[in-house]
Amino acid sequence: MNKLDPKIITVQDVITNDDLNIPEYQRPYKWTLKNVNQLIDDIFTHKQKSSYRLGTLVIHKEQKDGKTISNIVDGQQRTISLSLIAYAIYENFQKEIQEDAQLKSIDFDKLKILNIPFQSDITLFNIQNNYREISRRIRQFDISSIRFFFEKCELVQIELDDISEAFQFFDSQNSRGKDLEPHDLLKAFHLREMQKISTAEKLKAVEAWEEMNSNELAFLFENYLFRIRNWSKGFSARYFSKEEVDVFKGISFESKKNYPYSRIYRIGHFFTDNYNKDYQRNIDLNKADFPFQLDQIIINGKRFFEMIMYYNNIISNTNKLKKEAFPNFKKVIEVLETYEGRNRTGDSYVRTLFDCALIYYIDKYGIDEIELVIDKIFVWAYSLRMKLQAVQIASMDNHALEDNIFKAIRESLEPKRIMNYNVKPIEKNDSTKTEKIYEHFKQLKYAQ
Repeated sequence: MNKLDPKIITVQDVITNDDLNIPEYQRPYKWTLKNVNQLIDDIFTHKQKSSYRLGTLVIHKEQKDGKTISNIVDGQQRTISLSLIAYAIYENFQKEIQEDAQLKSIDFDKLKILNIPFQSDITLFNIQNNYREISRRIRQFDISSIRFFFEKCELVQIELDDISEAFQFFDSQNSRGKDLEPHDLLKAFHLREMQKISTAEKLKAVEAWEEMNSNELAFLFENYLFRIRNWSKGFSARYFSKEEVDVFKGISFESKKNYPYSRIYRIGHFFTDNYNKDYQRNIDLNKADFPFQLDQIIINGKRFFEMIMYYNNIISNTNKLKKEAFPNFKKVIEVLETYEGRNRTGDSYVRTLFDCALIYYIDKYGIDEIELVIDKIFVWAYSLRMKLQAVQIASMDNHALEDNIFKAIRESLEPKRIMNYNVKPIEKNDSTKTEKIYEHFKQLKYAQ
C-alpha cells in the first residue's frame, strides 16, 4: 500500500466538496434516530473545545468524464448525517447566516451529496426520518454552535488512488473494529470521562480491570451485568453487543448539570470520597465502598470501573454461600451441580436465569431470608426447563420478561415479599436427564 497522507478537514470542507460521491457499491444508509441524536449531543458536549474529531473519511479518487470524483469508501454514514445537519441549519437559519460574515462565506450550493439519486428504500427512509429529527433538534443551535459545527468539527481524510488499496485500508480498519469487544468500548468511554483526574488515579481505577482477561470481562458483562440490568427494567437481554453499550453509560459529575434525579448519586459519590480521604481513616482503618446497586444509574468514570469490579467480587463469592449454614441453599446447589442434563446448552441458559435472579436478590437484601427465597428462585428458573424439551436463548429471555421475578425483587421493600411471588406447579416431563430437578420440585411441593 502506498504511503498514506492523512489530512484534517472540517465539516465545512466536507459539505463544500462537490467532488464527493457515494458509489453504487456502498451499503444503504442505516443510521437511526439514536445515531443522529448521539452525534448532535456530542457536538453540544464538546462545543467549548478548540476542536472535536468526528472520525475518518476514506476516499478513492478516480477520473470520470474528465472530472475528478472522490468516491467515499468509508465514512458514508457520518457524511450523509453531517450533510443533513448542514442542510437543516441552512433551511432554519438563513437570516442568521446572511448576517454573519464567517457563515455567509459557506457555499451551501455545493451541498450536493444529498442530491445523489439514492436507489435503496432503506436509505431514503432513514434520510427522511433522520432529517425530521434533526430539524427538531436544530432549534437548540445558536451562532456559536453553528460555527463550531462547521469550523471546529473535524474528520481525518485519507485519499487513495488505487481502489484495491482503498478497500484494503477499509477492511483493515473494520477488522480492527471487530476486535473491539463491547467492554473495550466502555473502557475507552469511561477513561475519557476521567479527563480531570491524574494519570495515577486513572491507572488505579482500572488496575483490577486490567488484571482480568477479555473473555472473563465479556462473560461478566453478557451473562450477568447486562442481563440483570435489562431484565430488572423489563427489557430484552439476549446478546450484549456494541449497540447495547449505552446500558453502561450514565451521568458524569464533571458536568455542570445537576438534575434532581442525580443529586442522591452526587451526594453518595462525594461523601464516599471525602470519608475515605479523611485523616481518621488512618486511625480506624475503615473504608467505605460506594453503595452500588445493579439497577442503579451508572456513574461515569472511576465509579464505573469500581462498580464492575465490585460485582465481579459479589458474583465470585455467591457460590461460597453453600459452605455456610444454609441447608436449603446447599441442597439446591447440589441438585444443580449433579443432575444429568446440567451441561446441555439449554440448561446453561436456565442456570443463567437462576444465577442472575439470585445475584440480584443478594445485591438488594444480602443473605437475609436466603433460606426461604432460594427455593422460590430455583422453582421459578427451572420451571422453564421442566416445561420445554428444548430451551433456546429466546426461551430464557422470554421467561425472564413474561414471568418477571426481577421486577418483583426490584419493587419489593422486604425479602418476605418475594415469598408472595406465585410460581405454578409443574408436571413431570419425559426427560430422564432432569429427574433430580423434578424430585426436588416434589420435595418443595411444586410438582403435580
